Amino acid sequence: MITTATARMLTRYNAWSNKLMYDAVAALPQGEATKERKSLFKNIVHTLNHIYVIDMIWQAHLEGRAHGYTARNTPGHPPLAELWRSQQEVDAWYIAWSDKLSDAGLGEMLLHVVTHTSYHRGFAADLFFQVPARPPTMDLPVYLREKDGNMTLNKKQETA
Repeated sequence: MITTATARMLTRYNAWSNKLMYDAVAALPQGEATKERKSLFKNIVHTLNHIYVIDMIWQAHLEGRAHGYTARNTPGHPPLAELWRSQQEVDAWYIAWSDKLSDAGLGEMLLHVVTHTSYHRGFAADLFFQVPARPPTMDLPVYLREKDGNMTLNKKQETA
């Protein structure tokens, strides 16, 4: 069973992973992020756009409102920098949402959101090999190690 502490950790992991992915995509050679590739979503940025669209759809479900999308992706995608700003906003919303959760209000939707996002970040990471470039390492154990390391560092700084 997922707990509120797990939900909070997963929303933060999701935002952390998204940052690593967007930073890595931004660092690719000019034109590689939008170069058409053998992929369901045509290119890396369009794959990231799909993740954003699904995040927005789930956000609407969680808020109990219509989302306005007619498909699981849009025909085109905004520029990477614009998409990143939008993704950061929805990532911050999920973190704030998880911070307000009670165990009674926690459902399985969050788990789907994080799993879906991780799954498609994997698609985007795979496209790096077609560049060729090395994708970022965004595994949950890496996040937990870094988070714990940062927490240990912060505790050491507080006691200094």
